[in-house]
Amino acid sequence: MAGEPLRTSAPSRYPEEFIWPMREELRRAGFEELRTEAAVTEFVENRTGTQLVVVNSVCGCAARSARPGVLLALQQSPARPRHLGTVFAGADVEATARARGYCTGYKPSSPAVALFRDGQFVYMMERHQIEGHNAQSIAAELARAFAQHCQD
Repeated sequence: MAGEPLRTSAPSRYPEEFIWPMREELRRAGFEELRTEAAVTEFVENRTGTQLVVVNSVCGCAARSARPGVLLALQQSPARPRHLGTVFAGADVEATARARGYCTGYKPSSPAVALFRDGQFVYMMERHQIEGHNAQSIAAELARAFAQHCQD
């Protein structure tokens, strides 16, 4: 059934019951959960147009700024990514590592937001650009990135 917890081979640091509401926030907004390496590879490499990947997290800045900022940007921006995907740091361990592997030149960060165009990495918002910022400022920065890269 769609939306059911999926168990992967890598152990999660968090009980699924604990992170389920955090997953649901993005899933309800139309994000595809990328819970395996293969799902991440297919999402990034085999889709045309723009792909947004959110590295979700249990931290306060994910709840207070990252997820609300991403959702606000998607609601308010005239340009937006064609495909929306998410991995969960600390839970979708292998998938998260695969997603981060596409973000060359950046250290692992969560939460984080990566943007791809036709499978090519074009933009990154790291934790240090999220932490201490409100959802509106996150949304404004993402809207600028969408305007620059999401002209499908």
